[in-house]
Amino acid sequence: MTIATDSSPAGFRGWLRRVFGGPSAVYGLILYSALIAGVSDESTDSLEVLIVSFISLIIFFIAHVFAHTLSDHGDHGFWNALEGGVRESAGMLYAAIPSTLVLIAGATTHMDADDSVSLALLVATLVLGVLGYSAYARRGAGRFVRIVGAIGTAVLGFAIMILNYAVH
Repeated sequence: MTIATDSSPAGFRGWLRRVFGGPSAVYGLILYSALIAGVSDESTDSLEVLIVSFISLIIFFIAHVFAHTLSDHGDHGFWNALEGGVRESAGMLYAAIPSTLVLIAGATTHMDADDSVSLALLVATLVLGVLGYSAYARRGAGRFVRIVGAIGTAVLGFAIMILNYAVH
């Protein structure tokens, strides 16, 4: 097993970078947002949107871990491949936390479902912007490029959410 050197910072900042800086966080956030948008309609409440969307995200997470484990277990053994799959895919779940908290707040305060869904999607779009800003910052880009990159990431992510929702 080849171990790559990791130049990310140690401690909490390093953990944040590893969990939220990877492709699984972006993928999971866009997928979760599309699920939220797809589940929501006139007859659903915030709790139903939360339950169906989150269970669907868990199923996609398990599929992601399964695919990673299946493709790596021949080289690294089952348990190492499974652990690597969980570690690689964890960003899918972590990135969903802010939108999930919004849906929980909507369900517990009896906020209108349309409002909580809209707010959850707005939060997801803002998180995508933060991920974009962070990615450009890691590349050493100036503040202007970071801001443009954050806006571009948020807009592109939102467009992908809409396309995914429209297809499904």
